[in-house]
Amino acid sequence: MQMTIRFMYDFKGVKATFTSEPIDRHLVQKTADDLLKTGRVKEVEIMDELGQEWTLKEFKKLNEKLDEEPENITVLFDGGFDVESASTGVGTAIYYTKGGRRYRLRENARLEGLDSNNEAEYAALYFAMQKLEELGVNSQPVTITGDSLTVLNQLGGDWPCFEESHARFLARIEEKIASMRLKPLYKPVDRRHNKEADQLARQALEGTPISSHAEIGS
Repeated sequence: MQMTIRFMYDFKGVKATFTSEPIDRHLVQKTADDLLKTGRVKEVEIMDELGQEWTLKEFKKLNEKLDEEPENITVLFDGGFDVESASTGVGTAIYYTKGGRRYRLRENARLEGLDSNNEAEYAALYFAMQKLEELGVNSQPVTITGDSLTVLNQLGGDWPCFEESHARFLARIEEKIASMRLKPLYKPVDRRHNKEADQLARQALEGTPISSHAEIGS
């Protein structure tokens, strides 16, 4: 997660407030300590990407807590609908760091009761949100990547949503995002750059369940 440092600089009674550029949270403490060594820096505050603020003392405790929680999260999702069987396959790959180590979660599922490929895409993203919740993701920026312009643009508010079935999924996904206090960044890609999630969705339709969660290289 990126943080900014806001501090007051006092030089011979002349006071000015400065705010840093966003920096990696692991560098915040060292940077703040270096500023404080000047003897002219007062009232140090730390702010995250979600607008939350802490004193330097509060941040020290927060930093230790964040080391045990998922961060630097990227979600890939895809859904496919098979007309003949009226079945849906959904897949997600979630990449994140925790305690300085990198992990990947890969999951898929076969669903019934949906009517279109667009619904399958929405179901896939909702499935991914459920997996984020199970991982304990909270108060984090999350990059959400998929090849469905409909889903991503409707969630981002760039396209209107007229279909009732889409609106229901839209509301459920937004509720998850709000409850986990996420800051989503929607990143559309073309299908050839979404192969991992696409394969997981296809495997679900073929009756091949995938569930893996492992540490990976950086």
